[in-house]
Amino acid sequence: MEKIVSLCKRRGFVYPSSEIYSGFAGVYDYGPMGVELENNLKAHWWKWMVHKRQDIVGLDSSIFMNPQIWEASGHTKGFFDPMVECKECNARIRADKMLEDIGVKADEKMPEEKLNGLFQENEQKIKCPKCGKRNFTKVKKFNLLVKSNLGDFTDSNMAPSYLRGETCQGIYVNFKNVVDSQHVKVPFGIAQIGKAFRNEISPRQFLFRGREFEQMEMQYFTRPEEEMSEYEKLKEYRWKAILSLGFDESNLRWKKHDNLVFYAKEAYDVEYNFPWGFDEMEGIHARGNYDLTQHSKGSGKDLSYHDSETNEKFIPHIVESSGGVGRLFFAIMCDAYKEDELGGETRVYLKLKPSLAPVKAAVFPLLKNKPELVSKAKEVFDMLNEEIQPMVFDDNGNIGKRYRRQDEIGTPYCITVDFDSLEKNDVTVRDRDTGKQERVSIADIGARIKGAISL
Repeated sequence: MEKIVSLCKRRGFVYPSSEIYSGFAGVYDYGPMGVELENNLKAHWWKWMVHKRQDIVGLDSSIFMNPQIWEASGHTKGFFDPMVECKECNARIRADKMLEDIGVKADEKMPEEKLNGLFQENEQKIKCPKCGKRNFTKVKKFNLLVKSNLGDFTDSNMAPSYLRGETCQGIYVNFKNVVDSQHVKVPFGIAQIGKAFRNEISPRQFLFRGREFEQMEMQYFTRPEEEMSEYEKLKEYRWKAILSLGFDESNLRWKKHDNLVFYAKEAYDVEYNFPWGFDEMEGIHARGNYDLTQHSKGSGKDLSYHDSETNEKFIPHIVESSGGVGRLFFAIMCDAYKEDELGGETRVYLKLKPSLAPVKAAVFPLLKNKPELVSKAKEVFDMLNEEIQPMVFDDNGNIGKRYRRQDEIGTPYCITVDFDSLEKNDVTVRDRDTGKQERVSIADIGARIKGAISL
């Protein structure tokens, strides 16, 4: 964990937000390398969930929505985490996670009374992570919605607005708009990538649990009798898509939910083996017709679907794929992080799938104090940069240090221009994973790299 976090900051993947002001808990900034990897992961998801599918369309709904949406969805009354407060230092901590840390099975969906009982039974085994004392309040449910004063200028009695707690509500309330404007037929899906916000009690584990994050969600609308067959298809499809990112399959597993929300038929998580063990990376859920039914009631608008071929009218059931960009990013970093020995020295490198690498290739002159080498290297860089992005030109430090820098950000190919290049019009191409080098004609480099980095 420490090595991953250190690498993320050192090489410009992830920075603590507001660091020069002592930071801000549960919020992170993606640096120059991080934003490239993040965008590549989102592009991969969009390709699999929208561009490869004729039955799924995209959406980008607003972060702010009418507050009645959150009432209809149940978030204002049921979107809670169980919290305890340390009586000694006033730290607020999630009760279910503290129980899990000492090996007691708990779930945030458990009734408050049951969690209280479990916590009291085990209180002598639980220490406050901040002060180390054992003196806690009773378990209370803490609402995770982040309130905003948007539009509240003069009337203190005005209903609060919220930063959205999840992106899928924007999909549900646009269901009718999409049906009317796109002429889609059930079954079909709506996909979205966007920011969500949660007032987490105790954000922790780096990018895994934060207060501001990005979700990648797809809601698939089905006929009631086809919900579970479509659910199984979605599980299979998402597993295939996740594996195509280059994961070591032994670090992934399915985990069935033990406690379902009352309207759900089934729910599974794809778990990744993070530094602390297997934990949720993405969820696949069969949600029934709860969501559209609630928004039909809340808005007074009919959100049923009319099948023009059969003349049937029904509220579609929904199967959902939901994952966090940050969690996927973190899992990819963990999976790609490698240490080995090369040339008698220990090195760190990211074994990223080339299409995901934040930099696709780096071009070096062997020596920076030789104008003819620098000029030729810039010529090669300019030629390749027309077709391949992003690339970097690096002449800082000796060639070994340049290789190590690129290894640590996962650059799959390093291209070195040397004195032979001036005579033979070829270069040395070094492979990140093996460290092996070979001579390649300058005319052939572009096609070779492009074939390896396609999504």
